[in-house]
Amino acid sequence: MILFPAIDLKNNQCVRLIQGDFNQKKVYDKNPSNIAKNFENNGAEYLHVVDLDAAQNADTNQLNTIQSIRSSVQIPIQVGGGIRTIERAKNLLDIGINRIIIGTSAIENFEFLTHVVKKYPNQIIVSIDAKNGWVATKGWTEVSQVKAIDLCKKLEQIGIKTIVYTDIAKDGMLLGPNFDDYDMLSKNTNLEIIASGGISSLSDLERLNRIGLYGAIIGKALYENKFTLKEALTCLQNVSSHV
Repeated sequence: MILFPAIDLKNNQCVRLIQGDFNQKKVYDKNPSNIAKNFENNGAEYLHVVDLDAAQNADTNQLNTIQSIRSSVQIPIQVGGGIRTIERAKNLLDIGINRIIIGTSAIENFEFLTHVVKKYPNQIIVSIDAKNGWVATKGWTEVSQVKAIDLCKKLEQIGIKTIVYTDIAKDGMLLGPNFDDYDMLSKNTNLEIIASGGISSLSDLERLNRIGLYGAIIGKALYENKFTLKEALTCLQNVSSHV
């Protein structure tokens, strides 16, 4: 299972939100490139970056800051947040971002998603944010009438291979992930699933790994020193060696 340390950007700073609430944020570093380099130096294989400004308002973005992060590390980076046009997708891929994450558009503009998947077939991830099994959109501010499992099956049909799945009731709360959802999705789809939200302990990572997930995004647990990235990577290596 790949670990994706998260860097959430707002006003060009590294922050964390609580349950996606833009009014509840904590600034961890005013220079996100420092955070990126630190993650790489501690063994990260891949970075997960979210442009919260763009997620909230598609007319704004932090492309320069993302470009600075890209320049500061050698490892791959996936970026999400407000990617609702081909132009925005192209801008990110042109600066060397390895994969881009489509969120709200996967629900509200399926035609766009289908088009971007055809154009960049191996560089598109879909982010599914769910609450009680229903998909949430617009930076978690609205809950749709679409069931997460139904969306997953639809995504598979158009060629999506990887999703990020977040239970927004868990995110930023350090209360543990929604293991039942991950188990259900793992058994009922062929998607590579990246878990996001609520991971608070090494035992959470071990359990997600046992479910057979492709990856896990870790954010607040690292920033709040619940465990270190090195400890998390060692934990997964130990689990794998005992399988």
